[in-house]
Amino acid sequence: MTVIDAHHHLWDPAARRYSFLERAAMESIRRPYQLDDLRRVCAAAGIDHTILVQTVATVEETAEFLRVAAGSEGLIAGVVGWVDLTGPAVADAIAALRALPGGDRLVGIRHAVQGERDPDWLIRHDVLDGLRAVNEAGLVFDLLISAEQLPAAISAVRRLPAGRFVLDHAGKPPIAAGTIRPWAAHLEELAQHPGVCCKLSGLVTEAGWKTWSIDGLRPYAETMFRSFGADRVMFGTDWPVCELAADHGRVVTTARRLTEEFAPGQISAVFGGTAIRRYALPLT
Repeated sequence: MTVIDAHHHLWDPAARRYSFLERAAMESIRRPYQLDDLRRVCAAAGIDHTILVQTVATVEETAEFLRVAAGSEGLIAGVVGWVDLTGPAVADAIAALRALPGGDRLVGIRHAVQGERDPDWLIRHDVLDGLRAVNEAGLVFDLLISAEQLPAAISAVRRLPAGRFVLDHAGKPPIAAGTIRPWAAHLEELAQHPGVCCKLSGLVTEAGWKTWSIDGLRPYAETMFRSFGADRVMFGTDWPVCELAADHGRVVTTARRLTEEFAPGQISAVFGGTAIRRYALPLT
């Protein structure tokens, strides 16, 4: 089985400003995480390939990530980058990234919708036009949203039936609060659209960082698998963000525990097959 970590990041606070790292709670991960660190944790966990995901809203970071992917000797199989979805030339921006070294590794686009003040940002006309351009370029759009933004995501997906989407971190369920509704109902509704897949990622940091347990995560994971099915779910560590609550190895072990009763074909999908298909990863 080819094992894919479908969601991780790299960063260097000495080289670029990361506003999300400036919060006091992020101090423990406010340090460089680079390719050699990724190689080490992936080797320890038996991960064959990864997808590197944007952290800041700049094409410069995406260009850097593509170069890193090209030099990773196949470890980083895909990059989910950033372009300005509200700009007039989304298609041109994507084409320019694809022309760069490592441009063949560009498999998706993401924007931190969770940080937008407008709860309906995803269904603005200019944003929908940008999402159409992403789809027409053959790329996936990663939905980084809060649980409260799931209704807007549902509306956007309905308006773009040909689009391919991946919901990051299962839509950030309110695990720490100990509630499951209305997140679960919204997730089930979003999953009715076959163009959407979901990531089994980020759950440990949506729970209490020091108090979470596998049993506490299980109802949320079960809701996700019941809604999407294993063939539309992909595993991601969300490393190094996950280190706020658990190290890389513990996150991998937790995901395996949450899927330990699955059939072999389902496990293969979650830990590799779904990501390979959805992102059309260039593994050959």
